[in-house]
Amino acid sequence: MRRKLCLVSVMLLMSFPGFSADNLRLNQTLDYTSDSQDGPLITGDHMHEGAIAGTPNYVIIYGEGCYNSKRQARRTVRLWEKYRGRVNFVIVDLDRYQSHAQQELVKKYYHGSIPHVVVLDRAGTAVYNSSGEVEESRISSLFAKLLR
Repeated sequence: MRRKLCLVSVMLLMSFPGFSADNLRLNQTLDYTSDSQDGPLITGDHMHEGAIAGTPNYVIIYGEGCYNSKRQARRTVRLWEKYRGRVNFVIVDLDRYQSHAQQELVKKYYHGSIPHVVVLDRAGTAVYNSSGEVEESRISSLFAKLLR
């Protein structure tokens, strides 16, 4: 009985809607031609949240001094503008504080190269998990399938 109660509690917590990163803004001083340290690439509200069960999730893991990460950050903010409210965005800056939820995502998906993008379906299964830049159109195509 105790085990069932514990399992039900965990399931309820996983399905409880959390906050999604919101009001995402791109750092306007980014130098896209170098690996200069320009500070956080993306800022906003609820930046330390993790994945939310029951909704598609887009996770970007990046470093501040990586020009590839800077370009992917720009794509990420444009995707957020298009899909906010329908897709949960998780922003993990490896050069800043990471919440426990973000640390778990890094541990599970990050392979050591940045930028790293993961797209999770509503059940939390990775449908895209790769390092390097990825075009907006590729992610938009995945979102179209996940939002049906």
